[in-house]
Amino acid sequence: MDNINNIIKEEVLLIKPSLEIINNIKYVSNKFISGLEKRLKNKKIKADVFVGGSLAKNTLAKTDDNNYDVDIFVRFDRKYKDDEISELLGKVIGKFEKAKKVHGSRDYYQILIGKMVLEIIPVAKISRQEQARNVTDLSYFHVNYVLKNLKKRKKLADEIIVAKAFAHAQNCYGAESYIRGFSGYSVELLILHYKCFLNFIRAMAKSKIDEKLVIDDEKFYKNNKNVLIEMNESKLSGPIILVDPTFRQRNALSGLSAETFKGFKKACAEFLKKPSHEFFRKKNVYDEFKGNKNLEIISIKTTKQAGDISGTKSKKFLDFFISQAAREFVVRKHGFDYDEKKNIAYYYLILDKKPDETIKGPPIIRVENLTGFKKAHANAFVKNGIAYAHLSHKQSFESWLKYFLGKYKKVIREMSVKEIRMT
Repeated sequence: MDNINNIIKEEVLLIKPSLEIINNIKYVSNKFISGLEKRLKNKKIKADVFVGGSLAKNTLAKTDDNNYDVDIFVRFDRKYKDDEISELLGKVIGKFEKAKKVHGSRDYYQILIGKMVLEIIPVAKISRQEQARNVTDLSYFHVNYVLKNLKKRKKLADEIIVAKAFAHAQNCYGAESYIRGFSGYSVELLILHYKCFLNFIRAMAKSKIDEKLVIDDEKFYKNNKNVLIEMNESKLSGPIILVDPTFRQRNALSGLSAETFKGFKKACAEFLKKPSHEFFRKKNVYDEFKGNKNLEIISIKTTKQAGDISGTKSKKFLDFFISQAAREFVVRKHGFDYDEKKNIAYYYLILDKKPDETIKGPPIIRVENLTGFKKAHANAFVKNGIAYAHLSHKQSFESWLKYFLGKYKKVIREMSVKEIRMT
């Protein structure tokens, strides 16, 4: 226990940004907000501005390259239509600091100032959560809820920072569709629930994969069974049902996948068994595969914008790619990594030769299907009224990839992939 507690305390010191860094981030963001508010006033647009995310909640973690993201929300009066607030924000920002427009459920803007990335996000100013037109409209309530609880238990801010760093290191942090991990807000809620990082990972390690974990701190529902009955079915797909304490109909962890949770659960158990600072160091996906003589690495570029959209497209294409590769090879293991800065995805594949096989075709009475089967397999033969064919798997991965690129050229284009390379 002493060892694990010492590691956690040391990680807080390593991960927590210095007061100088925090003050500098606040100075830059406050200066920008002041200018933004003036522009809104000059254009007579009714909107408020507030800082969200980790900076607002004092749960910001240090980054390796000292690059920090700051979420700045512009709350537009409800008189503005949902489809016009992104456009209004664009007019207010104009060409300020070479703002980059990012497409999403609502378009928002990124502005690079030094090593800081300010994300300017339009939201609707609502008084009740039920009025939300978009999940980002709830951000104001999320910030206030976490801040209110951290005022009562200030030490939990450090526990949240450590938990975020741990999840990030295990490639389980981020609500993006290609990660499907823990969002920052969900980590904050989980630490508020479990009271500390250690309790949190103990609970995750002990949880059962085949049983949903239900957490309802505000007691919106009579019991856990009622949560599963009364909450919208679309919100119940994940392994954890974390009822949003600011909105009873929302599962704050609906985006968490069983695959990501399984990996996180395993990491929690391993850390508790053999605690080490290494669990807080970002894992390189390649390290899990390097050294294997049967490793193949593919790089993928899409036509989509960098970030969640391109990463998700790349991850979806991986599923198709593997399904086709499995026809020629035995896929022992595969991994996915996405570099948002380069907008390149990497597929790591451990492949073995597939033994020759005989596949079953259609019965001879299905003439149309039989004709197609014979066309695809020159060595087709009939036995007991059923068509069969022998398949020989002798292709190298490189030659198979050339075949794949040719045969599925249209599908590749339709899935927004513009480049596939062996690396």
